[in-house]
Amino acid sequence: MPQAEYSPEELAAGEALFRSAWVFVLSAPSLEFVPPMQGAEVAFAGRSNVGKSSLINALVRHHGLARTSNTPGRTQELNYFRSPDRDVFLVDMPGYGFAQAPKEKVRAWGELVRGFLLGRQNLGRVFLLIDARHGIKKVDLEIMELLDTCAVSYQAVLTKADKIKPHELAQVIRETEAALAKHPAAYPFLIATSSETGLGIEDLRAAIAQVAEQHRV
Repeated sequence: MPQAEYSPEELAAGEALFRSAWVFVLSAPSLEFVPPMQGAEVAFAGRSNVGKSSLINALVRHHGLARTSNTPGRTQELNYFRSPDRDVFLVDMPGYGFAQAPKEKVRAWGELVRGFLLGRQNLGRVFLLIDARHGIKKVDLEIMELLDTCAVSYQAVLTKADKIKPHELAQVIRETEAALAKHPAAYPFLIATSSETGLGIEDLRAAIAQVAEQHRV
C-alpha cells in the first residue's frame, strides 16, 4: 500500500479544481440542515486537533476559510465548502476523540456522523486524517470500523508530516499501511501532507479531483 502517485494530467486536474476561490456554504448542527444532495462531496474526518481545518485552508489557498483553533473539539458541526465553478463540496466533519467532551455531546456527535455517512449517496470519499507524530490510535480504529460498516470509501492522509524526521515518517507510513490493509473500505493509497510546507497538497488536490469526477450525481 504505497503512497499515492499522480500523473501530470491528474495533478493538473487537481490544480484546476482549486484554482478559483472556494466559499463557505453553511454549518449543519444536525442532518436536517445539510444541503440537498447534488454534485460530489468529499469529507474530512480525524481526531480533535489533527489539523483538518488547516489542511482544508491549505487546499483552497485561503488561510481563514476553515476556522482553526488550538482548542481540541472546536468543530462540532458539519461545515460545508463549495467550489465556485463546479458542484463539488468539501465537508469538515466534527473532530472525534476529545476526552473531556460531555457524554451527551459524544452521543450527539455519533448520531450526526453515522447519519451523515449512511445518508449521503453523493459522498465520494472520506479522507481520514492521522497525525504523523502519533500514528493510528484506538479511536481512529473505531472510526475505521464505522466507515467499514457504513461501506464508505476512505483514504488515509497523514498530517503534520514535517514535524518528524524522514525515517520516523517512513515508519509511520509502514505502520499505517499495515493497519489499513485490514479494513475493506480503506483506499489502497495514503498521502503524507504538511499544511505548513505544502508537502502532499498537490497530490491531495488530485485525489479530490478524481473523486469529484467519478462521483457526480
